[in-house]
Amino acid sequence: MTLPAKHILACVDFSDVTESVIAAAGELARVYKGGVCLLHAAMPEPDFVTYDVGPQYQRDAFAKRLRDEHRKLQDYEEQLKGQGLSVKSLLVQGSTVEKILEEAERFKTDLIVLGSHGHGSLYELIVGSVTEGVLRKTTVPVLVVPSPR
Repeated sequence: MTLPAKHILACVDFSDVTESVIAAAGELARVYKGGVCLLHAAMPEPDFVTYDVGPQYQRDAFAKRLRDEHRKLQDYEEQLKGQGLSVKSLLVQGSTVEKILEEAERFKTDLIVLGSHGHGSLYELIVGSVTEGVLRKTTVPVLVVPSPR
């Protein structure tokens, strides 16, 4: 049985598991001659940024963080393109699980690759888990890459 992974959605959060997620997605794209969409779901902008209320330094810091995240994402895109792969990157704002599911559908994803941070069950109970949320709500196969810790 082969996995027809022509469209791979690699979810990037810039944590210690990101490099492993990108490596796994790249390897699968190479094997199955597919493409990769690197997705980073950034936190939504606070209301005070949109409505021009609050200190300017907070708006500036938020904008800088988004620019930095976008630049990192583009660096990962270039890294994979340098390996001869078809890659695009996308930074979206909003609820992480919802955005992953939306983009997986829009990209007609065959496989979602994301990382697991290996938090304990108490943490997962209180905070929740992106991995768990995606696994519960998607019909697309998911490859969970463990944290190197």
